[in-house]
Amino acid sequence: MTEQTPAPVVELSVGAVAHGGHFVSRHEGRVVFVRHALPGERVRVRLTEYDDDARFWRGDAVEVLEASPDRREHVWAPADALAAHGAGRLPAGGAEFGHITLPRQRELKSDVVVEHLSRAAGVDAAAVGFAGVEAAPGEDPDGLGWRTRMAFAVSAAGRPAMHAHRSDRLVEISGMPLAAAGIQDSRLWGTDLTGFGRVEVAAPAVGGQLLVLLVPAEGTAPATAQRAARRVAQDLGPEVSVALLSQADGPAADGRGGLQRISGRTWLRETVDVDAPGAPYEYRVTGEGFWQIHRCAPALLTSAVLDIVDARPGHRVADLYAGAGLFTRALAELVGPTGTVLSIEGAPGTSRDARRNLHGHAQARIVQGRVERRLRPELADVSGARAGTGVRAPGRGGALDAVVLDPPRAGAGKEAVRQIAAAAPGTVAYVSCDPASFARDTAYLAREGYRLEGLRAFDLYPNTHHVELVGRFAAR
Repeated sequence: MTEQTPAPVVELSVGAVAHGGHFVSRHEGRVVFVRHALPGERVRVRLTEYDDDARFWRGDAVEVLEASPDRREHVWAPADALAAHGAGRLPAGGAEFGHITLPRQRELKSDVVVEHLSRAAGVDAAAVGFAGVEAAPGEDPDGLGWRTRMAFAVSAAGRPAMHAHRSDRLVEISGMPLAAAGIQDSRLWGTDLTGFGRVEVAAPAVGGQLLVLLVPAEGTAPATAQRAARRVAQDLGPEVSVALLSQADGPAADGRGGLQRISGRTWLRETVDVDAPGAPYEYRVTGEGFWQIHRCAPALLTSAVLDIVDARPGHRVADLYAGAGLFTRALAELVGPTGTVLSIEGAPGTSRDARRNLHGHAQARIVQGRVERRLRPELADVSGARAGTGVRAPGRGGALDAVVLDPPRAGAGKEAVRQIAAAAPGTVAYVSCDPASFARDTAYLAREGYRLEGLRAFDLYPNTHHVELVGRFAAR
């Protein structure tokens, strides 16, 4: 057996933050992206990617020689790179900023937002009202207990695990302090999950019965998966619903696709209370459906969107990448029976959730499909639409009065932006979980005649590098 050569360790001075949870350093003229460090620190870094021909290298800080005053004890031991490497293992992914004080985390995320807007879109963030990343209301002082959705791998021993960063190696875990109390306090951590490749768990933001989805390991026979799932359901107890979730590219456990109920139910009830007509709103979200993961995010983002979109009775609004109808429901209440809300979502299951959640709201048109394929033809049926004419209408008067979009991390892209602009909405509210794609789409919108007029950012992912943005664009 050939002994593996240990990865090189180099001593580096740490520079500015970069998108993705990295910090920029240099070694002999080459850029090194370092995780688990802080600007201004002097650290020893174990290189994790260091091919001679690579434009840059990557590495983990494994020893701190000169510490930043913003460094703290890590909030989650398995993700603590210093301790992990000292014990001869890799740190778990999932809390890469857990060694940084929360105020400093938000400053670093603000720096990333400012840098991307300037570089990709030529926008001065301060000039559009950006005042830095805001904490969610009632946030835990250590940034814990916020995640209502989690996904775990399963180790060879049948225990919950998480991957190390950019690695196939698994780190077993016995808890996850970023998770909501219902998840953290569940019996999941001591349950034998043998036979499954992945486990997804969701908890209603206001509390209630957990939902655990079990994805069979590759090659597991349906009958075997069903027996294992019944065993897991018994171990977790009656306060937890359990279902089998088919692999995206393989057969379902029951041969029909989708979810197979084992115990309890295959969906959660979510409640969102905002200062808007008809609130609080009730939503039914199936296990595989999309929902905002921070416990405060649904209400916080709905309020932020409604502050941007001046939806009134009779207005025509599009809610794109609409998920289970989080924004659609509030918009439907505002436009009333004389208005229209066109809600487009790509995932079939999530779109079905939206259809259920908007049942009884005839003004809401729920469409399943890709935005860039469905927006134009659907607008042709909207009363008064002039989709595809290329007519630009400042303010009101286009096919739509306003557009709300909340795309996945990759953003909307050039074609979707072009079709949005062709509908000539007076206002666009853009919700984004990625500063890089948001900045790119800001540039696309500018080319189509829309300027960024306001920007807020929320720390809906404490102890990670992620941040949520809400931008207001107006037609020039």
